Amino acid sequence: MRINLTKKDLVNLIYMQIGFSKKISENLIEDFFKTIVENLKKEKKLKISNFGTFFIREKKARIGRNPKTKEKKIISKRNVVLFKPSREFKEFVNLKNE
Repeated sequence: MRINLTKKDLVNLIYMQIGFSKKISENLIEDFFKTIVENLKKEKKLKISNFGTFFIREKKARIGRNPKTKEKKIISKRNVVLFKPSREFKEFVNLKNE
């Protein structure tokens, strides 16, 4: 079973199922991801109905340790993207195949 789904796979799915040209399909996927990223940067939160919510959380600076050398280092503060699936998405994932 394949784990990774690439942009190229999505372009091919749109090309095969909807019939758009590969160039239009590629532009559609690029614009979709660009819209998500820009909205997330601007608003810090993005909800996609029946799918879930992406949000940015700031992690504080902390002391970390290299497990190999035991050397302590400061890990700088940074933003991380988190995802919380919607109830419908969770239900879909947990459906039993009958």
